[in-house]
Amino acid sequence: MERQESARIFPGSEVAPLRFRRRTLHETKIRTHSTLTENMLSHKVQFDGRIISRNGRDACRELVGFFFAHDQSLTIYEYRQFGKNRTNVLPFIQKNIYSHQCGRRKGKQYQLGDFYIGANLTFLSSDHPRLPESIKENTLLILRITNIDQIALDSLKTDSVEHEDDITSQEANDRLVLKAIQDALKEQLHKRGVRILTGLGRYLQQLDREGTGLLNKADFKQTLQVFHLEVSENDFESAWQILNGNGSGKVDYGEFKRAIIGEMNEYRKSFVRKAFMKLDFNKTGYVPIIDIRKCYCAKKHPQVISGHSTEEEIKLSFLETLKDACSKSEEVSYGEFEDYYEGLSIEMVNDEDFVTIVRTPWGI
Repeated sequence: MERQESARIFPGSEVAPLRFRRRTLHETKIRTHSTLTENMLSHKVQFDGRIISRNGRDACRELVGFFFAHDQSLTIYEYRQFGKNRTNVLPFIQKNIYSHQCGRRKGKQYQLGDFYIGANLTFLSSDHPRLPESIKENTLLILRITNIDQIALDSLKTDSVEHEDDITSQEANDRLVLKAIQDALKEQLHKRGVRILTGLGRYLQQLDREGTGLLNKADFKQTLQVFHLEVSENDFESAWQILNGNGSGKVDYGEFKRAIIGEMNEYRKSFVRKAFMKLDFNKTGYVPIIDIRKCYCAKKHPQVISGHSTEEEIKLSFLETLKDACSKSEEVSYGEFEDYYEGLSIEMVNDEDFVTIVRTPWGI
């Protein structure tokens, strides 16, 4: 994800969504038993985050974090709904000093330059025993920064003396390699992105017979061939070297798909998550097809307005394509729902056009 995206502020948002801004978390004094002063603790940057997961319950958790400049520590909280009108803020990642757990920076402590929209924060699940069981099933917990207090970040950067290192240039080169592959595949995916992405997600899941989320090099080569996605041998090897940095011989297939094909930006993804959360009011991570059929409204679809299609025809076309992504015929998981819109996103250049297509049928 390009760092340039860090400049985006979501519509109707100063730092975070309205429902977050009205809360007073860390607004007032922070109690401390150490010699730290309130002034030192005030030098922090606030960010919103999400868990990178195909598990709907985890992917839709609402997280807010703080990075403290004085000791380069961080802490993350989760907003939890209790009943209809009560929301609590619960500790998710305890305040401490943490390090990258994968990639070029594995073992290096987090610092200010690691915080921008689209950045990933990685943690060992075993270090956080209070995490939900569904998260502890995976060795790594990966959090994506979705929004950030840009004013505070810029202010802290002004006072920071961080210097670029060799790893920074290596990471920049990695991004160029992967972007070149993504650009080449974007041409191949044009006008068939939805069908490819929905089928690809299901196929990779079927290959993962052990349920670990990890596949080997041969599995990925096979997948590209099955879906007629042409990647040169040199490009494939370069991508594999980047992704298999730990030399284990296996890579998370979600990570592989994001690296090779790319993914929609956090602005677009926020609306996809919002649509799914509206449908999944019980927070199970799955939505019955019958509920999707009831909620999907095609009245304002361009083809319906122009008279080329009826509402029922558009609805049936949408459901048919969505069902192609589903491992179970009667329900849609968050990951499958996201795959549909990932494919649609590839075909659309303008953010606002994409957002309109997501918002209109679901009334969000």
